[in-house]
Amino acid sequence: MNTETTDWIDIAALEDIPPRGARVVKTAEGCIAIFRTHDDRVFALDDRCPHKGGPLSEGIVHGTAVTCPLHNWVIDLATGMARGADEGRVRTHEIRIREGRILVSSQWLAKRKAA
Repeated sequence: MNTETTDWIDIAALEDIPPRGARVVKTAEGCIAIFRTHDDRVFALDDRCPHKGGPLSEGIVHGTAVTCPLHNWVIDLATGMARGADEGRVRTHEIRIREGRILVSSQWLAKRKAA
């Protein structure tokens, strides 16, 4: 069996997400926010702030962080950890870029079901 087709799910073209922007992938298991930084790095997090559940995909992307639109919590895109004095964490998901396409690890679904 080819692990490249079973381990990764093609979700979008890189150009579908503007620099410093985000898009949401909706699934039966929940929503994932896909973020693109100004230098074309891509990160994936659950689309739910650890503070009050705000939609991180609607926040402002700056550097390698996103600011939640509800209460201004700053979340690190690489770790999912809240920055500064705030405490909390959001689940991150492994991403790859291949031939201009964004792929998310299929392991996120298994993790969601196990949680």
